[in-house]
Amino acid sequence: MSAPLIALRGVTKRYGSGAAELMALKGIALDITAGEFVAIMGPSGSGKSTAMNVLGCLDTPTSGEYLFKGTHVETLSRDQRARLRRRYLGFVFQGFNLLARTSAQENVELPLLYRGDAVAARRSAASQALRDVGLGGWEQHTPGELSGGQQQRVAIARAIVTQPAVVLADEPTGNLDTQRSHEIMGLLLGLNRDHGITVLMVTHEPDMAAYARRMVHFLDGRIARDEANPNPTTAAPAGLSAAETT
Repeated sequence: MSAPLIALRGVTKRYGSGAAELMALKGIALDITAGEFVAIMGPSGSGKSTAMNVLGCLDTPTSGEYLFKGTHVETLSRDQRARLRRRYLGFVFQGFNLLARTSAQENVELPLLYRGDAVAARRSAASQALRDVGLGGWEQHTPGELSGGQQQRVAIARAIVTQPAVVLADEPTGNLDTQRSHEIMGLLLGLNRDHGITVLMVTHEPDMAAYARRMVHFLDGRIARDEANPNPTTAAPAGLSAAETT
């Protein structure tokens, strides 16, 4: 059996000290295999967002081990973790986090700019990523000229433009109505199913979590349940055009 892509071993995270101490994670053990689609769930304060920050190399454990492709991430320097993020991870946030006065094309190019890719290569990859999310022809539109669903598609294109192994999505449908939410979930499902991208998604919405094949429930800094979804939602919207996301 192959080694997991991601492994957490006894991971804790402590904030503050003394009377102000908060143990956000209390000995988490978690394996994630390449190609999985995992929903991370739990109430506010359960530790799910802290776990995602650790998994995304945005924070480090207080103790325990985090292995990514066999590398002990907890031992890496800040610069080494940044290189790991740039090479292997893509991020999608609830608030889109797009630059307001910058075109969709330029927003998607940003990770490649930070990586130092040549201009022609950046433009080609960004255009392809926008086509992959159904926004071919919308490259020069700014976020203010796009609907919420289209903005999240740009954010997903930005996340996948580096061809990451893992996409970490933090409440990706939190700012969208029901129809747009299911469109975005269909897109994430397609990236997972058709491109083999591992998807880790924090959500508090059961109907969005239903797209995942596995659900990990956090409670009080621990994993309360880790269970397979026997009937994942597979009826993703097909053939959506950019006009249908307005």
